[in-house]
Amino acid sequence: MPQLPFKVHELTVGQLSARSGAAVSALHFYESKGLISSTRTAGNQRRYTRDALRRVAFVRAAQRVGIPLAVIRDALAELPDERTPNREDWARLSEVWRGELDERISQLVELRDRLTDCIGCGCLSLQKCALSNPYDELGEQGPGARRLRVDRAAGAPSRTGAAGAGPGAPDGCSTGC
Repeated sequence: MPQLPFKVHELTVGQLSARSGAAVSALHFYESKGLISSTRTAGNQRRYTRDALRRVAFVRAAQRVGIPLAVIRDALAELPDERTPNREDWARLSEVWRGELDERISQLVELRDRLTDCIGCGCLSLQKCALSNPYDELGEQGPGARRLRVDRAAGAPSRTGAAGAGPGAPDGCSTGC
């Protein structure tokens, strides 16, 4: 990874890409979404301040755990423009997401632990499985995952389908069978 002299206060998009590991196209996308910002030279070339390195690292880490870009943008908007964000700034922002991440981890563990239940009978018909979804009762609720889904409008997990699995259905399939 190329090292930049400390006296360099502005980075080209290529330097930012090389240092952050993000593709130039990703950096342009982040900028279009308001996640990072640049100034322009007289020749209309982008220049980023050094704090963009930390912001890009934050964006990429948040994306890896599934935080939506709009939420990341809102969090970054709380950071100071006049200085590089410090450890306390990042700790404050990440604490807000702790509950959401804990819930997501819980959902993923449940999904992993019950994944084989959906095809355990061997019929491979998730729509008409007599064990996990007798009489296709969940199909009447509409398309998509019914037992474990995220209410995107509220941004919170919803388990509305879990209780309505029907009589005799085992508490198993969490992938929408």
